[in-house]
Amino acid sequence: MTKIHATTVLGIIHNGQVSLGADGQATMGNTVAKSNVKKVRVLMGGKILAGFAGSTADAFTLIERFEEKLGTYGGNLKRAAIELAKDWRTDRYLRKLEAMLIVAAQGELLIISGTGDVIEPDNQIAAIGSGSMYAQSAALALQKHAPHLTAEEIVRESLSIAADICIYTNHNFVIEKLG
Repeated sequence: MTKIHATTVLGIIHNGQVSLGADGQATMGNTVAKSNVKKVRVLMGGKILAGFAGSTADAFTLIERFEEKLGTYGGNLKRAAIELAKDWRTDRYLRKLEAMLIVAAQGELLIISGTGDVIEPDNQIAAIGSGSMYAQSAALALQKHAPHLTAEEIVRESLSIAADICIYTNHNFVIEKLG
């Protein structure tokens, strides 16, 4: 069976605001399988945001594990991310999961991968998925040349630019913010 994949997820911390958004497209081969997948979740009573790219079932499993780690470590984003990445890399079952996560809390933004990476991105912009480089480039330009925009506005406009360029990204956005 052909894997369902393709997406664009973008997170930013800008002017003290945190926002995370994603498009809604999932593809199966070269066909759109679903156009309104919700790839961003609000966790810990609105204190944490998580977004995923990759296999949907795998990503849901990882988000559930991440929530467990957040509970274990009192909502400490970085510690929960590191512990998830360690488990993901070493556990026989988790090691086979194909997804990536962006997680965010007030003042913190991280990318978590199955290779054990926990990356705190430069410029407080994180992007994953097929259209990530388009969205990240747009966000960097907007952050630099339109500093008056809110974090949510930068995420929305950057995802829109990515959707205009990337065939695996659509305009059905889900965007969340903290605060």
